Amino acid sequence: MTHLDVSHSPGLVAASVVIAMIAGFTGLSLTKNLSSKTLAQRKIAVSLAAVALGGGIWSMHFVAMLGMQMPILFYYDAAITLASALLAILIVAVALIILHFTARRPLHILGSGALVGLGIAAMHYVGMTALELCRAVNTTPGVISSVLLSVALCIAAFWVAYNERTNRNILLGTVCFGGAVVSVHYAATFQTQFFEVKGFSEFGPAMSNEVLAIGVMLSSFVIFGTFLWVSTTYLSPAAGPGIPDPSDTPAEGGVVKKMRIPCEKDGSKIFILPGDVAFVRADGHYTQVYTDEDRLFCALPITEAAKRLIEAGHVQVHRSYVVNPDKVSSFERKKDNGVCSFQPDHCPKVPVSRSKLKKVQELFGV
Repeated sequence: MTHLDVSHSPGLVAASVVIAMIAGFTGLSLTKNLSSKTLAQRKIAVSLAAVALGGGIWSMHFVAMLGMQMPILFYYDAAITLASALLAILIVAVALIILHFTARRPLHILGSGALVGLGIAAMHYVGMTALELCRAVNTTPGVISSVLLSVALCIAAFWVAYNERTNRNILLGTVCFGGAVVSVHYAATFQTQFFEVKGFSEFGPAMSNEVLAIGVMLSSFVIFGTFLWVSTTYLSPAAGPGIPDPSDTPAEGGVVKKMRIPCEKDGSKIFILPGDVAFVRADGHYTQVYTDEDRLFCALPITEAAKRLIEAGHVQVHRSYVVNPDKVSSFERKKDNGVCSFQPDHCPKVPVSRSKLKKVQELFGV
């Protein structure tokens, strides 16, 4: 076998990095605020996110391969190339199912991140076996370093993006995810040797760089289109306490205002948006409203507070408690009842009554 010298096109290297980042941002954004959606909507969003993340991994890899220049003409096995894309999508889908259809605990976030990291590495090495007329010979240091980088960066990406679902954390998670995808490919490729071989394999039909480029263009078009669609949700200013998001206000007005929760703080009345409420607890004829930062007094009775919050996607888990599913960090069943926990330290645990247990279990996919 003849050893081949390899170089890379700087323009396509840059394009592969951009695609990895775009795919990461799109996939992580598609799964934001799913707890307030129906089960069918959650399934659709998770499926789209799996395609965006898995397809982005595949697209980044083969854009980089299109930029790889060798002194011979080489092809790809179409069947293996397709299998590598499906492998990435399926592994990412399993990780997202764990995150969105089970109680989200720290171990689940770590495990999902590690799984996606291994999926990126698996996609890369399966994709490399698709080469025709040349063979990629991997080195042990290359395999170990690329897998470790991928797993570490994906764990960081999912920990940051899912520990607290804010726009800032999603952006930081995007950088980590994109770094994981890129590092696997280039850390492995730079330590891989390529050799010329004679003849084609008989596993699947051969595919040229031109045909591959068409496939990559189509997948990238879908990813970029979804990215533009998702990005519109970031163009409106973030809604803070008492400041309704303009996109939530209907043309006739009044609905969002009616859903706000009037509270008292430092002698002044403020209005809290439903999305900023972690949970509400009955306190005699009044209520206590817990947010990420404060516990506030509210003159509304639990029945009126529940009415406003349930319209916004909150759930009554006990006759005295209404919770925001998006703020729940973990759910634990205890015989005939349960307990919801929250990320902010000042938020106590909320009991789930026996009569509400089945509904809450279905909501969190337990």
